[in-house]
Amino acid sequence: MRPFLDFLLNDWLNAESLTQRPRFAEHSRETFDAVLDTCERIAREKYAPFNRLVDTEEPRTEANADGSLRVVLPQATYRAREAYAESGMLAAAQDYEHGGMQLPYLVEAAANAFFGKASISIGANLLTVGNANLLMAHGTELQKQVFAANEFNGRWAGTMCLSEPQAGSSLSDIATRAVLESADDPLGPRYRLRGNKMWISSGEHEMTENIVHLVLAKIPGADGKLVPGVKGISLFIVPKKLVDTQGQLTGVRNDVSLAGLNHKLGWRGTTNTLLNFGEGQFPVEGQAGAVGYLVGQPGEGLKCMFHMMNEARIGIGMAATMLGMAGYEASLDYAKTRTQGRPVGPAGKDAAAPPVPLIEHADIRRMLLAQKSYCEGSLALLLYCAKLVDEQHTGEPAAADEARLLLEVLTPIAKSWPSENCLEANSLAIQIHGGYGYTRDFPVEQYWRDNRLNMIHEGTHGIQAMDLLGRKVLMEGGRGLKVLAGRINATIEQALQRPELAAHANALAQVLARVGGVTQAAWATGEPAQALANAVPYMQAFGHMVLAWTWLDLSLKVDAIENEALAAGVAGATTYFFHYELPRAEPWLRVVEQRDMTCAQLPVEAF
Repeated sequence: MRPFLDFLLNDWLNAESLTQRPRFAEHSRETFDAVLDTCERIAREKYAPFNRLVDTEEPRTEANADGSLRVVLPQATYRAREAYAESGMLAAAQDYEHGGMQLPYLVEAAANAFFGKASISIGANLLTVGNANLLMAHGTELQKQVFAANEFNGRWAGTMCLSEPQAGSSLSDIATRAVLESADDPLGPRYRLRGNKMWISSGEHEMTENIVHLVLAKIPGADGKLVPGVKGISLFIVPKKLVDTQGQLTGVRNDVSLAGLNHKLGWRGTTNTLLNFGEGQFPVEGQAGAVGYLVGQPGEGLKCMFHMMNEARIGIGMAATMLGMAGYEASLDYAKTRTQGRPVGPAGKDAAAPPVPLIEHADIRRMLLAQKSYCEGSLALLLYCAKLVDEQHTGEPAAADEARLLLEVLTPIAKSWPSENCLEANSLAIQIHGGYGYTRDFPVEQYWRDNRLNMIHEGTHGIQAMDLLGRKVLMEGGRGLKVLAGRINATIEQALQRPELAAHANALAQVLARVGGVTQAAWATGEPAQALANAVPYMQAFGHMVLAWTWLDLSLKVDAIENEALAAGVAGATTYFFHYELPRAEPWLRVVEQRDMTCAQLPVEAF
């Protein structure tokens, strides 16, 4: 993976050019390489050897003397997190004055990829960083100093608490309520929260001194009732243990308790919890109710939380990509070393000939090429998005605004396309292993199980698709889609000048035109129910278009690759994607264009 990653960073995205900007001026290609080397080493030594261990020795609970539950984890999990925190990567992108390295997000994302590949369920530091980044954007100065700073330095961990047992992804139906207790607390308006949160990753553990929960809840109106819909949602900091204004523990446990653990198909090393807030197991000052501090303004909790959710969506896309990459590399190694079958010659198979490595068979190569095109293409797209984040924060105003729009449009793809297609890559990795692929003697079955969660993590395909077709391609008069089309057309124009790429360029141009026309056709009646009935097929086609563009753009840089095998791999994956994958876009687009209501209108009793 490293040679391809270096090609993406240095030859395609020109990461070193970012050092010309004031924020990154103290960095160089050498410092970027040093960060990658360090993370690759930690992942290899502290994470990868224990990936199977944390899958088989799942988190479990033990009762404390007071009747509460504590979580027991393998020691390897503690050592891995300690090594990660000591590396400084929790604060990698933060200002020097906050203990950070002022790394570009592009380099941070690339470095963190090694942990996702080594052990995704040990390497789940995503939420702590996202939690702290949200507070840096929306918290008060004291909230930044007390909570975010202690997450960045590794003392505390962070979560985000959105879902509830009765509501799932429907955030408008959350029932957790927050009642004002004091408007004058220095840590922010102080509320008492009561409710239950489900599917909370790392919601309880003892790896850190404290856990900072970011909790969505509703503030009741004057009549005591909760405001319907998402407009009534506010955001609160709810620490597991109460702290003072200096960031020191007060010795008081907040009224947050572990109700139990969820046992998932994959990511088994990550504690996944059901948390009870304010049920009185740990009364504060003699009263039930979890103490929480308002972040931002009342009723704007979802707006604040989207800062973390969008970051998490790109992170989940990267997790899916690296799990796919791990499976691809495992199946590639197996295909090169496992001998089975004989090639077909002019006279058929020679049964007396020795068996050949699996990779000599065309269908095995098809499955390997599919994995390669999905996983390496996804990695390229996600790093492209990471550079857009840097452009948004440090570029000139016009370029920064363009980067913002592109990120808006690409984020649903960055989350969902790898989650679906890199899972398929894991399935193909199992297929290449044959019967052995289903056993725990080989890692590919675990990679598939771990990756299956990412189709649901941070919003299902349906949610992302409705966001894309129902909002992102329409916002600001369709500017984001126009900016994306402009960049795709620029790649097409360059590729048309290269005879070996001209056919690919023309094929992409046709799909781009179809996506533009189909977007208009979907909304021709102005009826959201009709337009969004086939939002997922729209997103699938849109994603294939984006990945085809990514591969075509990578192919324009093949001449810069000195490694002949790497160059041939880029060219081969590009050809595969255009011959085997991009043609799949048309059937998906057709049902969107026709506003086909087959799925939406079938009577319930007919299922």
